[in-house]
Amino acid sequence: MMTIKKRGRIKSLTAGRPPTARKPKSISRKATKTLINSHHLLEKKKAQAIAKGDRDAEAEIETEIAALGGIEKYQLASLQGQRLDRGGDSSRVLMEWLKPAESTLLAPTGTRLKMLEVGALSTTNECSRSGIFDVERIDLNSQSEGITQQDFMERPLPKDDFERFDIISLSLVLNFVPDAIGRGVMLLRTLDFLKQPSMKCSSELRGLFPSLFMVLPAPCVTNSRYMNESHLESIMNTLGYVKTRSKITQKLVYYLWVRESIIVSPLTTFKKVELRSGHSRNNFAVVLRGSSG
Repeated sequence: MMTIKKRGRIKSLTAGRPPTARKPKSISRKATKTLINSHHLLEKKKAQAIAKGDRDAEAEIETEIAALGGIEKYQLASLQGQRLDRGGDSSRVLMEWLKPAESTLLAPTGTRLKMLEVGALSTTNECSRSGIFDVERIDLNSQSEGITQQDFMERPLPKDDFERFDIISLSLVLNFVPDAIGRGVMLLRTLDFLKQPSMKCSSELRGLFPSLFMVLPAPCVTNSRYMNESHLESIMNTLGYVKTRSKITQKLVYYLWVRESIIVSPLTTFKKVELRSGHSRNNFAVVLRGSSG
C-alpha cells in the first residue's frame, strides 16, 4: 500500500459535534427539531466567525447558544431523537442490510466482527444487541459507561491488523465536522482504522466488509450547493470505497460503503465546486486534497 500524504491539520471534532447527556428527559418532537435546527445554525455561524477571526461575533453567538439552554439542552434533544420510539436508531438500517447474511455472521467461528462506532450515543442499539459485533464505542464527551471519551481525529493509529476494524459507523458524525477540508480528512482517516480488502473471507462477506456505515442529514446530499449523490460517490470511489447499499428518507440518507481497493498515489483532488444554484441551498461540502491540492 502506497503512503498518501494527507494535507491539512487534523482538527478536533470538539468544534463540531456536541457531547451527549446523562439523563435525558422527554421533549416533544416539535421542540426537539426546533432546538436541534437552531443549534446547528448557530454552530455554523460560530464556525464562520472563528474562521474570520471575528471574536465579537463569536462571543455574541455563544450568548445565543447559551440562551437556548447551551450544550446541555442540545444534548437532551439529540439523545431524545435517538430514542427507538422516535425511529432514531440508525443502526437498525444497517442490521436490515446484513440480515441476508445473518446465518453466516452468527456462525460459531469463535470470533466476532469488530465495529468502531464513532459518536456513539447508546450501548443498547440494534448493532450492539445483534450478537454479530464486538463494538468499541467512542464519543467526544461520553456520559455513559461503555462509551470511551475520545476524539476520532486524535485516536492513536492502529499498530497492526488486530487493532483495525471490519466496519466503522459514522452516524450523523461527518456533518458535525466544522469544515469541508476536515470532512475529507476524516473520510481519509477511516482507511487507517479499517482492515484491508481480503480474498480470504467468503464472497458473501466480501460484499459487506470491510466497510463504512455512514448516515447524514438528507439535505447534505439532496439540497447542497456543493454536494450531490454522484459527487459523493466519486469521492468515496477515489478512497477505494464502493456503495453497496443506500437508503434515503425525508430526513436522513444511509450508506454502506465497502472498501474494495487500496487507494493509489497521487490521490485525486476534489475541490469545493458549485453543483446546484439557488438561495435555498445549504453549503455542505467535502474537500479531498491530493498530492498537488
